[in-house]
Amino acid sequence: METEFEFELPKGYVDKNGDVHKRGTMRLATAADEILPMRDPRVQQNAGYLTIILLSRVITRLGTLNSINTHVIEGLFTMDLAYLQDLYQRINMSDMPTYKVVCPHCNQQIEVPLDFLLA
Repeated sequence: METEFEFELPKGYVDKNGDVHKRGTMRLATAADEILPMRDPRVQQNAGYLTIILLSRVITRLGTLNSINTHVIEGLFTMDLAYLQDLYQRINMSDMPTYKVVCPHCNQQIEVPLDFLLA
């Protein structure tokens, strides 16, 4: 099973020296990655900050940076943040369970993704 995924940012993170970091690695999220940030006061004050903390936990490498933290994620261009959010969703929800149902219009059996987030 693949647990780490390489990526290349559309724009790249520009560090304090002006160096651009584009290539990186993101790992699969764990339950702790999604639960523990909910205790963070920044998330409690602004739910949108959850994305920042989540990405800082699951991105394991970005260019030659020594560490990835919330300050790095906050410094990303909007396009790069959107790219990483999409990647996070794709790699963590890629094996979404499905269930079989019968279409009420054509009576054909189809598979429908089971989306726990809508429950």
